[in-house]
This record gives sequence, C-alpha cells and structure tokens, in this order.
Amino acid sequence: MPQADEPDAGLRKPDGPLRRGWTTGACATAATKAALTALLTGKFPDPVSITLPKGEQPAFALATEKLERNFAQAAIIKDAGDDPDITHGAMICVTVEPSEVGIVFAAGEGVGTITLEGLPLPVGHAAINPVPRQLMTNIVHEVCAEQSVAPNFKITVSIPGGEALAQKTWNPRLGIKGGLSILGTTGIVHPFSCSSWIHSIHRGIDVARAAGINHVLGSTGSTSEDTAIKVYGFEAIAQLDMGDFAGGLLKYLREHPIDKITIAGGFAKIVKLAQGAVDLHSGRSQVDMNFLAALTEKTDVKSPLNQNLKDQILNANTAAQVLDLTRTNNIDLTAPIADLARQTALNVLRGAPVDVEIMIVDRKGNVLHQTGFNGS
Repeated sequence: MPQADEPDAGLRKPDGPLRRGWTTGACATAATKAALTALLTGKFPDPVSITLPKGEQPAFALATEKLERNFAQAAIIKDAGDDPDITHGAMICVTVEPSEVGIVFAAGEGVGTITLEGLPLPVGHAAINPVPRQLMTNIVHEVCAEQSVAPNFKITVSIPGGEALAQKTWNPRLGIKGGLSILGTTGIVHPFSCSSWIHSIHRGIDVARAAGINHVLGSTGSTSEDTAIKVYGFEAIAQLDMGDFAGGLLKYLREHPIDKITIAGGFAKIVKLAQGAVDLHSGRSQVDMNFLAALTEKTDVKSPLNQNLKDQILNANTAAQVLDLTRTNNIDLTAPIADLARQTALNVLRGAPVDVEIMIVDRKGNVLHQTGFNGS
C-alpha cells in the first residue's frame, strides 16, 4: 500500500555512506517468528533471524516479550537506517495465538484497515501488504514444521502510536483507516536521498556504457524489474535503479546516450509519466483523475463516455481502480497511457540517440502493455 515518506525539507544527509534499514514487514516477520517460537517451545529466540526475499539474513533484537498460556507477543524497534522514514524508531509488535482456520492476519493498534477499493487487498482486510503476509506465512510454516504442529495461528500486528503517524502519510486519502500499513517487498529500506540515488543512477549508466551495453532497464520497483528481466534477460549491469527518478535517469542519458532503454513500471507510476511528471514519488506527483477521465473519453471512440462511468473515474481512489473500471467497460487505457509516457520520455531526451519503450506491469508481474521501440 502506498505510504508517503516524511517531508525531507531540512533533513541533513549523514556524512559517509548511507546506512540501510529494515522495513516494517521485515520487523513484523521477525517478531512473528519470535512469538510463535515462544508459544510452541516456551523460549524466545533473541536475537531472532529471518531470511529476506533476496537471501539476506538479518538478526533482530527483541524490545519486549510476553508469554501466556494461549498467546505470545514479541516486539522489535524498527531501524530504518539513514532513511527519513516516519516509522523509524516505531515499535512493531506481533501477537500470535491459536486459530481454527489456518493462518489469519489482523490489524492491532496503529495498523490500518482497508476501507476503499483499488488497493492490493480487499476492503475490510488489515493493511498488511502481500509480500509481508507471505514472509510471515512462510515463517509460520517453517516453525510449525520444526515443531510438528499444524500452521493454524492468528497473527495480530500492532504499532503503538501508528494512528497518529499515519496522518503524515497518504493512507487516510487512500482509505486506509486507523493506522499505518505494513510494507516492504525486499525487507530492506534503502536510504532515501535524491542526490545519492540519482548519483547512483548516473554511475550505473557510466558502467553500462563502458561495458558496451546497448539496452538498459529503468524500473519503478522490484515487480516491474523482475518482469522486464524475464522478458529480455537483462544482466545485472544493465539494470538501472531508477525508482521514482525517471527525470534523473533520462536527463543523464540525454548527455550520455545508450541505444535503447526499457522503462517498466506499474500502471499508476506510468500514468504520472504520461501526465508529464518525471519525479514519480507519491509525495511529489499525483495521479490526475480528470486526466484519466478525459483520456478514457478520447479512447472510447465507439460510444460517448457515459456520465456514470465518468463519475466513477473522477471519484476513484487509485489509478488501479480506474484501470479496473475501464477494463470492465472494454476500454483499454494501457496503450494510450504507455504511448503518452513514451512521448514524455522522448521529450526529456530532446532528440538524443536513445530509443525508448514503455512496459506497464501489474502487481502480479503480468505485462499489461508494451510499446516496443520506435513507437511500434
């Protein structure tokens, strides 16, 4: 679920290399392992280690622990490294208790609940993102297999003070009520710093050019990156860590060209690029529902856009919801969005000898549309 970073005005970059941190999802997974282990064995592992999606095995010290006959609770203080993350220093607490229906997730104090459509989970569910859910599910299966018990447990995640912190994020506007989201796709927080991140993009382009690479990838996140790699087989040296900084990447390519670049991203990020934004961060550019309504009307040339559909688009909570609405009405927005995004990129390149294609990827890693190069 989208969650805005704390405003970075006035923040000072620490001297020396920036220190990585851990996501709320990684902390919740470690706390789950500690609590479940204690419930089944009577002992809390401290520190407790977990394996993240890309193989890292961090260890976490427990901040609190509580063991009763029918439940166990463990908490970890989140360390976001040098990232200006509003949840840095927050306590991520997990309570584990028996369940009769397999693995169940619940939102405790300070963790939000989804109230509007268009997010990765259904309305009414705890705002615990799919990847953290899978990490915690894997941990439950792992610990239960070791103890030869069935994986039937309820996992309640809490963040004391999280409801107040959530007011500084986009959660309230997205219909996530009552607190924060449990986030993370890799488990690692990479320090947010425009200058350092854009510098690393520039260095990646330099290295790719020096190696004679003629086709590189700029992706907005890990899902779109993984999909583009499957399509093209990009080697590591061709994978530029673009993130939200499409402008930083394209402007440097303008002066240091590479023959071809594939820009891959989710629908919402590519919509922003289509609107002309080149900084795709949620705190600095927003999806314009008026833009999407107008584009839908222009795209649906066979029949006038009915007022009901237009109203639904204008009142939609997310770009994903608009995508679902238009697809239900047999209108394909992905093609015109991708074409407009490609034109934005070409405008930034200002005639530099770099060909661009846009790839729109859904949350499951499926390619929704791919422009190809030279507009084909």
